Amino acid sequence: MSTYKPAEERYETMQYRRCGQSGINLPLISIGLWHNFGGYDDFENAANILRTGFDNGITHFDLANNYGPPYGSAENNFGKIFKWDFKKYRDELIISTKAGWDMWPGPYGNFGSRKYLIASLNQSLKRMKLDYVDIFYHHRPDPDTPLEETMGALDQIVRQGKALYVGISQYNAEDTKKAAAILKRQGTPFLIHQPRYNMMDRWVEDDGLLDALTETGIGSIVFSPLEQGILTSKYLKGIPKDSRAATEGSYLDANQIKPELVEKIQKLNAIAEERGQSLAQMAIAWLLKDDRVTSVLVGVSRVSQLKDNLDALKNLKFSESELKTIDEIILGK
Repeated sequence: MSTYKPAEERYETMQYRRCGQSGINLPLISIGLWHNFGGYDDFENAANILRTGFDNGITHFDLANNYGPPYGSAENNFGKIFKWDFKKYRDELIISTKAGWDMWPGPYGNFGSRKYLIASLNQSLKRMKLDYVDIFYHHRPDPDTPLEETMGALDQIVRQGKALYVGISQYNAEDTKKAAAILKRQGTPFLIHQPRYNMMDRWVEDDGLLDALTETGIGSIVFSPLEQGILTSKYLKGIPKDSRAATEGSYLDANQIKPELVEKIQKLNAIAEERGQSLAQMAIAWLLKDDRVTSVLVGVSRVSQLKDNLDALKNLKFSESELKTIDEIILGK
Protein backbone atom coordinates (compact mmCIF):
# COMPACT_ATOMS: atom_id res chain seq x y z
CA MET A 1 0.00 0.00 0.00
CA SER A 2 1.34 3.42 -0.94
CA THR A 3 2.53 5.76 1.80
CA TYR A 4 2.48 8.77 -0.56
CA LYS A 5 0.12 11.55 0.44
CA PRO A 6 0.11 14.61 -1.81
CA ALA A 7 0.57 18.04 -0.31
CA GLU A 8 -2.75 19.52 0.78
CA GLU A 9 -1.73 22.94 -0.55
CA ARG A 10 -0.85 21.57 -4.02
CA TYR A 11 -3.29 23.83 -5.86
CA GLU A 12 -2.39 27.04 -4.06
CA THR A 13 0.75 28.06 -5.94
CA MET A 14 0.38 26.57 -9.44
CA GLN A 15 -1.10 28.77 -12.14
CA TYR A 16 -3.49 27.26 -14.69
CA ARG A 17 -4.46 28.39 -18.17
CA ARG A 18 -7.50 27.61 -20.29
CA CYS A 19 -6.70 25.17 -23.11
CA GLY A 20 -8.12 26.77 -26.24
CA GLN A 21 -11.91 27.00 -26.21
CA SER A 22 -12.36 23.92 -24.02
CA GLY A 23 -13.38 23.33 -20.44
CA ILE A 24 -9.87 22.17 -19.52
CA ASN A 25 -7.34 24.21 -17.57
CA LEU A 26 -3.75 22.97 -17.71
CA PRO A 27 -0.92 23.82 -15.32
CA LEU A 28 1.54 26.26 -16.82
CA ILE A 29 4.20 23.58 -16.39
CA SER A 30 3.57 19.92 -17.24
CA ILE A 31 5.91 16.93 -16.96
CA GLY A 32 7.06 15.09 -20.07
CA LEU A 33 8.26 11.50 -19.68
CA TRP A 34 10.32 11.32 -22.88
CA HIS A 35 13.60 10.87 -20.98
CA ASN A 36 14.48 9.65 -17.47
CA PHE A 37 11.45 7.36 -16.99
CA GLY A 38 12.53 4.38 -19.09
CA GLY A 39 13.71 0.88 -18.35
CA TYR A 40 17.34 1.93 -17.84
CA ASP A 41 16.53 4.83 -15.49
CA ASP A 42 16.24 5.01 -11.71
CA PHE A 43 12.65 4.03 -10.91
CA GLU A 44 12.48 5.69 -7.49
CA ASN A 45 13.91 8.91 -8.92
CA ALA A 46 11.19 8.88 -11.59
CA ALA A 47 8.51 8.35 -8.96
CA ASN A 48 9.88 11.19 -6.84
CA ILE A 49 9.78 13.57 -9.82
CA LEU A 50 6.10 12.83 -10.42
CA ARG A 51 5.25 13.07 -6.71
CA THR A 52 7.02 16.43 -6.45
CA GLY A 53 5.21 17.65 -9.53
CA PHE A 54 1.79 16.72 -8.16
CA ASP A 55 2.68 18.19 -4.78
CA ASN A 56 3.23 21.48 -6.62
CA GLY A 57 0.01 21.42 -8.63
CA ILE A 58 1.29 19.76 -11.81
CA THR A 59 -1.73 17.74 -12.89
CA HIS A 60 -0.56 16.80 -16.39
CA PHE A 61 1.80 13.91 -17.22
CA ASP A 62 2.65 13.44 -20.91
CA LEU A 63 3.82 10.17 -22.46
CA ALA A 64 4.06 8.38 -25.83
CA ASN A 65 4.07 4.75 -26.87
CA ASN A 66 7.80 4.63 -27.66
CA TYR A 67 9.16 6.67 -24.77
CA GLY A 68 11.91 4.86 -22.91
CA PRO A 69 14.26 3.41 -23.91
CA PRO A 70 13.36 0.66 -24.59
CA TYR A 71 10.09 1.44 -26.34
CA GLY A 72 7.10 1.20 -24.01
CA SER A 73 9.14 1.24 -20.82
CA ALA A 74 8.18 4.78 -19.78
CA GLU A 75 4.52 3.80 -19.97
CA ASN A 76 5.26 0.58 -18.08
CA ASN A 77 7.03 2.47 -15.30
CA PHE A 78 4.36 5.14 -15.22
CA GLY A 79 1.73 2.40 -14.86
CA LYS A 80 3.51 1.05 -11.78
CA ILE A 81 3.88 4.51 -10.26
CA PHE A 82 0.24 5.33 -11.07
CA LYS A 83 -1.05 2.15 -9.46
CA TRP A 84 1.05 2.72 -6.36
CA ASP A 85 0.81 6.48 -5.84
CA PHE A 86 -1.81 8.15 -8.03
CA LYS A 87 -4.71 5.77 -8.66
CA LYS A 88 -6.93 7.32 -6.00
CA TYR A 89 -6.21 10.76 -7.52
CA ARG A 90 -7.01 9.72 -11.12
CA ASP A 91 -9.76 12.31 -11.49
CA GLU A 92 -7.33 15.09 -10.58
CA LEU A 93 -4.94 14.16 -13.39
CA ILE A 94 -4.62 14.78 -17.12
CA ILE A 95 -2.70 11.83 -18.62
CA SER A 96 -1.78 11.82 -22.29
CA THR A 97 -0.05 9.48 -24.70
CA LYS A 98 0.70 9.40 -28.43
CA ALA A 99 1.35 7.24 -31.46
CA GLY A 100 2.88 8.16 -34.80
CA TRP A 101 6.56 7.22 -34.64
CA ASP A 102 7.95 3.71 -35.01
CA MET A 103 6.83 1.31 -32.30
CA TRP A 104 6.94 -2.28 -33.60
CA PRO A 105 8.27 -4.01 -36.76
CA GLY A 106 6.35 -4.32 -39.98
CA PRO A 107 4.04 -2.01 -41.92
CA TYR A 108 1.47 -1.50 -39.13
CA GLY A 109 3.66 -0.11 -36.35
CA ASN A 110 4.33 3.43 -37.55
CA PHE A 111 2.79 6.67 -38.89
CA GLY A 112 -0.98 7.28 -38.98
CA SER A 113 -3.17 4.39 -40.12
CA ARG A 114 -6.35 3.57 -38.24
CA LYS A 115 -4.94 0.10 -37.50
CA TYR A 116 -1.73 1.46 -35.96
CA LEU A 117 -3.29 4.22 -33.87
CA ILE A 118 -6.01 2.08 -32.33
CA ALA A 119 -3.70 -0.90 -31.71
CA SER A 120 -1.07 1.37 -30.18
CA LEU A 121 -3.48 3.00 -27.76
CA ASN A 122 -4.80 -0.41 -26.70
CA GLN A 123 -1.22 -1.41 -25.86
CA SER A 124 -0.55 1.89 -24.07
CA LEU A 125 -3.60 1.52 -21.84
CA LYS A 126 -2.45 -1.94 -20.77
CA ARG A 127 1.05 -0.69 -19.97
CA MET A 128 -0.23 2.26 -17.97
CA LYS A 129 -2.98 0.24 -16.25
CA LEU A 130 -5.60 2.78 -17.34
CA ASP A 131 -9.13 2.48 -18.68
CA TYR A 132 -8.70 5.67 -20.72
CA VAL A 133 -6.34 8.58 -21.32
CA ASP A 134 -7.43 12.18 -21.12
CA ILE A 135 -5.62 13.12 -24.34
CA PHE A 136 -4.51 10.91 -27.23
CA TYR A 137 -2.27 12.48 -29.86
CA HIS A 138 -1.28 11.66 -33.38
CA HIS A 139 2.44 12.19 -32.82
CA ARG A 140 3.47 13.43 -36.28
CA PRO A 141 1.99 14.04 -39.75
CA ASP A 142 1.80 11.06 -42.11
CA PRO A 143 2.43 12.08 -45.74
CA ASP A 144 0.95 8.87 -47.16
CA THR A 145 -2.16 8.14 -45.08
CA PRO A 146 -5.22 10.30 -45.89
CA LEU A 147 -5.80 12.84 -43.15
CA GLU A 148 -9.43 11.71 -43.04
CA GLU A 149 -8.33 8.21 -42.01
CA THR A 150 -6.03 9.45 -39.25
CA MET A 151 -8.60 11.89 -37.87
CA GLY A 152 -11.28 9.21 -38.23
CA ALA A 153 -9.21 6.93 -36.00
CA LEU A 154 -8.98 9.69 -33.37
CA ASP A 155 -12.74 10.14 -33.57
CA GLN A 156 -13.30 6.39 -33.14
CA ILE A 157 -10.99 6.31 -30.12
CA VAL A 158 -13.03 9.00 -28.37
CA ARG A 159 -16.32 7.28 -29.23
CA GLN A 160 -14.93 4.04 -27.78
CA GLY A 161 -14.27 5.84 -24.49
CA LYS A 162 -10.51 5.27 -24.68
CA ALA A 163 -9.69 9.00 -24.74
CA LEU A 164 -11.60 12.08 -23.64
CA TYR A 165 -9.87 14.49 -26.01
CA VAL A 166 -7.52 14.26 -28.98
CA GLY A 167 -4.53 16.25 -30.10
CA ILE A 168 -1.85 16.40 -32.76
CA SER A 169 1.87 17.09 -32.64
CA GLN A 170 4.30 18.68 -35.10
CA TYR A 171 1.64 19.47 -37.73
CA ASN A 172 2.10 22.78 -39.58
CA ALA A 173 -0.56 25.51 -39.58
CA GLU A 174 -2.19 24.48 -42.86
CA ASP A 175 -2.57 20.81 -41.93
CA THR A 176 -3.71 21.75 -38.43
CA LYS A 177 -6.59 23.74 -39.91
CA LYS A 178 -7.50 20.79 -42.17
CA ALA A 179 -7.42 18.38 -39.24
CA ALA A 180 -9.53 20.76 -37.15
CA ALA A 181 -12.16 21.00 -39.90
CA ILE A 182 -12.42 17.20 -40.18
CA LEU A 183 -12.69 16.70 -36.42
CA LYS A 184 -15.25 19.49 -36.12
CA ARG A 185 -17.47 17.78 -38.71
CA GLN A 186 -17.19 14.57 -36.71
CA GLY A 187 -17.94 16.31 -33.43
CA THR A 188 -14.64 15.13 -31.94
CA PRO A 189 -13.17 17.20 -29.05
CA PHE A 190 -9.90 18.50 -30.58
CA LEU A 191 -8.18 19.93 -27.53
CA ILE A 192 -4.52 20.61 -28.16
CA HIS A 193 -1.45 20.82 -30.39
CA GLN A 194 2.03 19.87 -29.18
CA PRO A 195 4.76 21.64 -31.18
CA ARG A 196 8.45 22.05 -30.58
CA TYR A 197 9.06 25.68 -29.58
CA ASN A 198 11.66 27.67 -27.69
CA MET A 199 13.60 30.91 -27.89
CA MET A 200 15.97 29.47 -30.49
CA ASP A 201 13.51 27.35 -32.49
CA ARG A 202 10.64 29.59 -33.59
CA TRP A 203 9.18 27.71 -36.54
CA VAL A 204 5.69 28.01 -35.03
CA GLU A 205 5.93 31.80 -35.40
CA ASP A 206 7.24 31.68 -38.96
CA ASP A 207 4.62 29.08 -39.92
CA GLY A 208 1.73 30.97 -38.33
CA LEU A 209 0.80 27.97 -36.19
CA LEU A 210 -0.02 29.92 -33.03
CA ASP A 211 -2.40 32.15 -35.00
CA ALA A 212 -4.00 29.04 -36.55
CA LEU A 213 -4.55 27.58 -33.08
CA THR A 214 -6.25 30.76 -31.92
CA GLU A 215 -8.42 30.75 -35.05
CA THR A 216 -9.52 27.14 -34.50
CA GLY A 217 -9.88 27.36 -30.71
CA ILE A 218 -7.14 24.83 -29.96
CA GLY A 219 -4.68 25.06 -27.07
CA SER A 220 -0.95 24.36 -27.21
CA ILE A 221 1.62 22.61 -25.06
CA VAL A 222 5.19 23.13 -26.22
CA PHE A 223 8.09 20.69 -25.90
CA SER A 224 11.87 21.22 -25.88
CA PRO A 225 11.59 24.58 -24.07
CA LEU A 226 15.29 24.45 -23.19
CA GLU A 227 16.50 23.34 -26.64
CA GLN A 228 17.82 20.01 -25.36
CA GLY A 229 19.65 21.74 -22.50
CA ILE A 230 21.27 24.49 -24.58
CA LEU A 231 19.14 27.12 -22.85
CA THR A 232 20.56 26.29 -19.43
CA SER A 233 23.77 27.11 -17.60
CA LYS A 234 25.22 23.74 -18.65
CA TYR A 235 27.04 24.95 -21.77
CA LEU A 236 28.14 28.41 -20.64
CA LYS A 237 31.79 27.31 -20.71
CA GLY A 238 31.68 24.61 -23.39
CA ILE A 239 30.66 20.95 -23.19
CA PRO A 240 30.74 19.21 -19.77
CA LYS A 241 31.63 15.51 -19.80
CA ASP A 242 28.30 14.53 -18.22
CA SER A 243 26.15 16.61 -20.58
CA ARG A 244 23.71 15.40 -23.24
CA ALA A 245 25.98 16.78 -25.97
CA ALA A 246 28.83 14.60 -24.69
CA THR A 247 26.67 11.44 -24.74
CA GLU A 248 26.98 9.21 -27.78
CA GLY A 249 23.67 8.66 -29.53
CA SER A 250 22.10 11.72 -27.91
CA TYR A 251 19.61 13.94 -29.73
CA LEU A 252 22.02 16.82 -29.13
CA ASP A 253 25.16 16.76 -31.26
CA ALA A 254 28.36 18.15 -29.73
CA ASN A 255 29.02 19.87 -33.07
CA GLN A 256 26.07 22.16 -32.34
CA ILE A 257 27.90 23.71 -29.36
CA LYS A 258 29.99 26.12 -31.39
CA PRO A 259 31.78 29.19 -29.96
CA GLU A 260 29.22 31.57 -31.46
CA LEU A 261 26.40 29.60 -29.80
CA VAL A 262 28.19 29.66 -26.44
CA GLU A 263 28.52 33.44 -26.81
CA LYS A 264 24.77 33.76 -27.38
CA ILE A 265 24.04 31.60 -24.34
CA GLN A 266 26.33 33.74 -22.21
CA LYS A 267 24.56 36.93 -23.31
CA LEU A 268 21.14 35.39 -22.62
CA ASN A 269 22.35 34.24 -19.23
CA ALA A 270 23.33 37.80 -18.37
CA ILE A 271 19.75 38.95 -19.06
CA ALA A 272 18.41 36.11 -16.92
CA GLU A 273 20.66 37.10 -14.03
CA GLU A 274 19.39 40.69 -14.26
CA ARG A 275 15.85 39.28 -14.01
CA GLY A 276 16.80 37.23 -10.94
CA GLN A 277 16.35 33.98 -12.87
CA SER A 278 18.43 31.11 -14.17
CA LEU A 279 18.68 30.85 -17.95
CA ALA A 280 16.36 27.83 -17.87
CA GLN A 281 13.78 29.76 -15.87
CA MET A 282 13.91 32.67 -18.29
CA ALA A 283 13.52 30.32 -21.26
CA ILE A 284 10.34 28.86 -19.74
CA ALA A 285 9.02 32.28 -18.78
CA TRP A 286 9.70 33.56 -22.31
CA LEU A 287 7.35 30.92 -23.71
CA LEU A 288 4.63 31.56 -21.14
CA LYS A 289 4.60 35.30 -21.79
CA ASP A 290 2.35 34.41 -24.74
CA ASP A 291 -1.05 33.21 -23.54
CA ARG A 292 -1.46 31.20 -26.74
CA VAL A 293 0.96 28.79 -25.06
CA THR A 294 -1.24 26.89 -22.63
CA SER A 295 1.50 24.87 -20.93
CA VAL A 296 5.22 24.10 -21.19
CA LEU A 297 6.39 20.49 -21.09
CA VAL A 298 9.55 20.04 -19.06
CA GLY A 299 11.70 16.94 -18.98
CA VAL A 300 13.84 16.71 -15.86
CA SER A 301 16.29 14.16 -14.54
CA ARG A 302 15.98 15.03 -10.85
CA VAL A 303 13.66 16.73 -8.39
CA SER A 304 15.91 19.78 -7.98
CA GLN A 305 15.61 20.53 -11.72
CA LEU A 306 11.83 20.39 -11.51
CA LYS A 307 11.78 22.77 -8.56
CA ASP A 308 14.07 25.14 -10.45
CA ASN A 309 11.72 25.03 -13.44
CA LEU A 310 8.72 25.73 -11.21
CA ASP A 311 10.41 28.86 -9.90
CA ALA A 312 10.17 30.29 -13.43
CA LEU A 313 6.52 31.02 -12.67
CA LYS A 314 7.54 33.68 -10.16
CA ASN A 315 8.45 36.10 -12.96
CA LEU A 316 6.67 35.75 -16.30
CA LYS A 317 6.71 39.42 -17.32
CA PHE A 318 9.23 40.85 -19.78
CA SER A 319 9.96 44.45 -20.62
CA GLU A 320 9.99 45.51 -24.27
CA SER A 321 13.70 46.18 -23.88
CA GLU A 322 14.36 42.64 -22.65
CA LEU A 323 12.41 41.08 -25.51
CA LYS A 324 14.18 43.25 -28.06
CA THR A 325 17.61 42.35 -26.68
CA ILE A 326 16.77 38.63 -26.66
CA ASP A 327 15.74 38.85 -30.32
CA GLU A 328 18.90 40.74 -31.19
CA ILE A 329 21.04 38.05 -29.56
CA ILE A 330 19.26 35.09 -31.15
CA LEU A 331 17.95 36.43 -34.44
CA GLY A 332 20.37 39.25 -35.08
CA LYS A 333 17.46 41.69 -35.42
